[in-house]
Amino acid sequence: MSEAKITEYKMLERLGSGTYAIVYRAMKKTTKEILAVKVMAKSKLSCSAMDNIISEISLLKKLKHRHIVEMRDFLWDEENIYILMEYCDAGNLSTYIRQHRTLDEGTCKRFLQQLALALRYMRQNDVSHLDLKPANLLLTKASGTYVLKVGDFGFAQRLKLNQENTAVKGSPLYMAPEILLNTSYGPTADLWSVGVILYECLFGRAPYSSTSLHELAERIHRNDPIAIPCRPPISTDCRQLLTNLLQRDPARRITFEKFFDDPFLDLAHVACEENLEKAIALINSAIEMEQRQELGAAYRAYCQGLQYFVPITRAEPDPAKRQLLRHRVLTYLNRAEALKQHIYAASQTEEQQQPNKSIPVLKPPDERGRCISGKNTSGTSKEGGITEKLHEPDIAELARDYEIIARGLEVGRQAAKEASQNKLDIALDSYTSALGMLIPMLHQDITPGQKRVLRQCVVQWMEEAEQIKSIRSAQIMQEMESTEANHYACSVQ
Repeated sequence: MSEAKITEYKMLERLGSGTYAIVYRAMKKTTKEILAVKVMAKSKLSCSAMDNIISEISLLKKLKHRHIVEMRDFLWDEENIYILMEYCDAGNLSTYIRQHRTLDEGTCKRFLQQLALALRYMRQNDVSHLDLKPANLLLTKASGTYVLKVGDFGFAQRLKLNQENTAVKGSPLYMAPEILLNTSYGPTADLWSVGVILYECLFGRAPYSSTSLHELAERIHRNDPIAIPCRPPISTDCRQLLTNLLQRDPARRITFEKFFDDPFLDLAHVACEENLEKAIALINSAIEMEQRQELGAAYRAYCQGLQYFVPITRAEPDPAKRQLLRHRVLTYLNRAEALKQHIYAASQTEEQQQPNKSIPVLKPPDERGRCISGKNTSGTSKEGGITEKLHEPDIAELARDYEIIARGLEVGRQAAKEASQNKLDIALDSYTSALGMLIPMLHQDITPGQKRVLRQCVVQWMEEAEQIKSIRSAQIMQEMESTEANHYACSVQ
């Protein structure tokens, strides 16, 4: 590689500096392409720093992912080593947090999903970053949409899931306790850092914010409990994930497998071409089922389709396409809400005619995805491929024998009532509380018949909760888009 090649680039302004590197914005003279150039003076590099650079170059040559900063080339001359990187035009997450002070939960979730996709790809290649922090999460922006990219792999190394290391690496405020305390550590050290980043995004500061490294180390040594503030309020799923990430003991910390499957993260519905196809197929299916008057199944399919369409709409960088997707989401949201009201009205009529029926729920689809024939608003379950009715005497027996089940059922009934009155946030909290009481009872010593009935009820309410989440995510997106549009209109007047 010729030393003269660096002359092909014009160094522009300085972007920042680190322990042994200065980063500049640069332009390739022939193509006018803008890049970021990391410049490291050879004279200032220790042996360990040189090892880090070699490791970083080696890893970046192989890591190619939408949410990882791409290395375009690396050069050197007598004085310096140069790493030429993709330029991220919107700064980094640290600056973004300082500008906004705290981020709403929806924004935190979108950034976290993008970070998780990068981490999943890195784990597939046995790569641990070991210096995850907001300053190393770079941002690009197109048509108001931010994309997060993981950068600065200077401390990264290859670590398989059960492999450990003892070398101290990373930034103390975001460093896992097992690294800071000079004990062996493994890949899940990155997950502690993710928890600290999420905490800072939500509350504007890191959980162990300290005035000095000594104070930070003392707090870690004392095992000071991490308090999750009450304000701003966060969802139960978000709080649970935060708690699971910020476990001091790596053995109790969430695993990568469970992290990638976490309900708050919801990687199954992230924006991608494959999920757009799933969304379209679900909506088409919902329309067909609605035309056949299979209303319960149609409602469920609309909700499932919205779970895919909302993140796809938010991630779309083209304003015209995003507006078209917003219109579709609003249409499907209105249809789902209309179906919900129709189904509830029908179930109320039947309940008045047969007052001894149990909790009204939507009719689930059969094994072919169609609605079960006949009017059955008392709930159903599939055991061994056979659909059985949920009988009121079974529910009454459970409630009589177990006080916790009686309370869970009452809260669940209240949740159904709140959902019918469009109090969706309250209903979701109630369903969560009810499930929190009922699910542990599935592991108690109750008869197989009682367990089957209880499991049917739990499954029904879990589905109801998921449907409410999809409706609320669509509503919140519409509200946010409308607020932003109004703000923009006011600004240009």
